Amino acid sequence: MIRSFFFILLLSLCRISALAQELNAKVTVIHTQVQGIDPKVFQTLEQNLNTFLNSRKWTNDHFQNNEKIDCSFLLNITKKAKDDNIFTAVLSIQASRPVYNTDYNTPTVNFQDNEVAFSFDQSQTIQFDDNNVAGSDPLVSNLTAIFAYYVYYIIGLDYDSFSPNGGTAYFQKAQDIVNKAPEKSSVIQGWQASGSTNNRYWLVGEILNPRFKEFRTFWYTYHRKGLDLMTEKPQDALKNIFSGIPILAAIHKENTNPVILQFYFDAKSSEWANLLQQAPQADRAQYAKQMMAIDVTNANKYRNIK
Repeated sequence: MIRSFFFILLLSLCRISALAQELNAKVTVIHTQVQGIDPKVFQTLEQNLNTFLNSRKWTNDHFQNNEKIDCSFLLNITKKAKDDNIFTAVLSIQASRPVYNTDYNTPTVNFQDNEVAFSFDQSQTIQFDDNNVAGSDPLVSNLTAIFAYYVYYIIGLDYDSFSPNGGTAYFQKAQDIVNKAPEKSSVIQGWQASGSTNNRYWLVGEILNPRFKEFRTFWYTYHRKGLDLMTEKPQDALKNIFSGIPILAAIHKENTNPVILQFYFDAKSSEWANLLQQAPQADRAQYAKQMMAIDVTNANKYRNIK
């Protein structure tokens, strides 16, 4: 009887634990550009990173399986230092969010980080401490700091898409990682204002900057009052989505190469092209012209929309 009770309790705890995790994450490690290293090193790295992301509790909320945030990380290792286990890599991050009453997932992140450097060997465990981001070895800690940063950023965007400014606490966690990041050096980059503006420092700095508060408001409108409303009230949904064009235009006009805008269109440009095709005929060409001016990089996607 007692054994049965504890068995049921154990199953219940396991079920709660399984439901608690926020991410449905997949990490893939590519190492074709690095020769002379036992492939098991990279297999271990991939396995450890997957375990780290999917087993760690990132928020205080409980997620059902169908509520988990789909995301993927492609770590492409491009170089290894000659005399030690220091690697440089490019990290591609993607994430998505389900659209209400459909089987469609809208992309929320499609970003590439070109400033990834870390140290790893098979004996290493993947660890991260919010209170000690830099750890005892900056190059060992840098990898988990980068992954944790993007996890918090992804969660922040997800929460923002369901409630106005709902992700603030997680963007602040990402910014806290920037402030406590492993020692800046010629090897460790991406955490500081200098150098590339398309980096981790500027990405979270802009989304928390009051200067870009209208972007976050529109992010919520675009998803919750736009995409989520498409099957129920398509005309209202499209009206709410296209109401964001002046907001995006103002951000583009008032800021020099804002990182947050390029980040947004890296994920959303193809979706915007499809939505413009559904705009009222009388407005479609004008909307497309405006989008070409705002999203210059992807102008060709809008050029033939009439």
